[in-house]
Amino acid sequence: MSEVAHAVGTAETPAISWKILVAGLIASMVMAMWEMAVEAMIPGGAGFWAAPVMIAATVLRDLQNVATPVPFDMMGVPLGMMGHMMNSVVLGIVFALVIAPRIPSLIGQIIVGMVYGVVIFAVMWFFLLPIIDPVMLKLNLMVFLAAHAMWGGALGWINHAVNK
Repeated sequence: MSEVAHAVGTAETPAISWKILVAGLIASMVMAMWEMAVEAMIPGGAGFWAAPVMIAATVLRDLQNVATPVPFDMMGVPLGMMGHMMNSVVLGIVFALVIAPRIPSLIGQIIVGMVYGVVIFAVMWFFLLPIIDPVMLKLNLMVFLAAHAMWGGALGWINHAVNK
């Protein structure tokens, strides 16, 4: 067996496969549906399109000045959704390869996934967003926190289900 083949896909280091990628993708949809729907419904919410447009504002800097409720933006919505899903897949891979192998039970992976999501929220909200994408701080803090906990719970659940 070659060095590369041995380094990836062993019992100690699982290979990255669709089974690992699918958990991050589905969890990203759970989070996005919650965030978008709730921001559209709550009084003073940032609007249905707020989250993807504000994610895109990381790259499309003119969107840093977007007013709420955030209107649909032809470039911002797809770019923001792609960025959101990409981040979810990358963080899902970290969970699947580093954290999940240490937590054998479904309930354990759901709970640890939720904690993982809340930690990611805290790092983003308090450290990263103020520097790289401050417009996202217009989102409702509690809705965004709940979205991250839901993302982590879904990530743990789906990861456990597909990687049994």
